[in-house]
Amino acid sequence: MSDFLKLVGERIRIIRKAQGLTQEVLAEKAELQHSYIGGIERGERNISLLTLEKIINSLNITSATLFDFSDIDTTNSTNINEILDIHVNLLRKRDIKDVKLIHKVAKEILAHVDDKTTRSL
Repeated sequence: MSDFLKLVGERIRIIRKAQGLTQEVLAEKAELQHSYIGGIERGERNISLLTLEKIINSLNITSATLFDFSDIDTTNSTNINEILDIHVNLLRKRDIKDVKLIHKVAKEILAHVDDKTTRSL
């Protein structure tokens, strides 16, 4: 299962639920089977661009809104690529000064973590 498919599926689920729609209602609006929507939301389906367009139109959102992964919770995620994709998406919206500051802080935190790990060995 592709990390990207899971991210897109999770994003569709978040938007659908925020709009108070069931999978059945979204499927009806998009002229798709509700089980197919479930597969998309679980990241099990590699959908076509036409299907993606149907879902975007049915949710009445822009493609940019769909690909904004910043509100996906990473608490239970164990996939580093998924978490990095979400992190990069958060940073893309920021001013370059903010990104540089966040990078500097992250480097300091990692140096502290590495130092602490070295001391415990």
